[in-house]
Amino acid sequence: MSKRMLVVMGLCVLVVAAGVVAAELKVENAAICTGVKDRAPEGAAEKFPATAGKLYCFTKIVGGAEGTVIKHVWFHGDEKLDAMELKVGAASWRTWSSKTIDPKLTGAWKVEVQDAEGKVLSTLNFTIE
Repeated sequence: MSKRMLVVMGLCVLVVAAGVVAAELKVENAAICTGVKDRAPEGAAEKFPATAGKLYCFTKIVGGAEGTVIKHVWFHGDEKLDAMELKVGAASWRTWSSKTIDPKLTGAWKVEVQDAEGKVLSTLNFTIE
């Protein structure tokens, strides 16, 4: 077999392997919370006061690999307010983002946990009262 053919076959294996990793990416645990301590959510709830200040979106991702990227996309109602890219460093990885909540923005909120291509892996709904 020629060197060129071996290189092409190797690239095909890498592309297939990358697709398998992406297909297995899952959110094992997720929460909106008031803090993260020792890589675990604290104060997890579905309703928060308008005076909450900063909230966190905590996620435990499984099936990833070093170099995998997820996104936390924060919405107030249907309006996208923020998107944060977070790197995954292992097959099982805990990560989080935070958002300072404007006390005037009461009502329905959500955070979508997305893969690098924008596929929604999980949606966390919460309310600011």
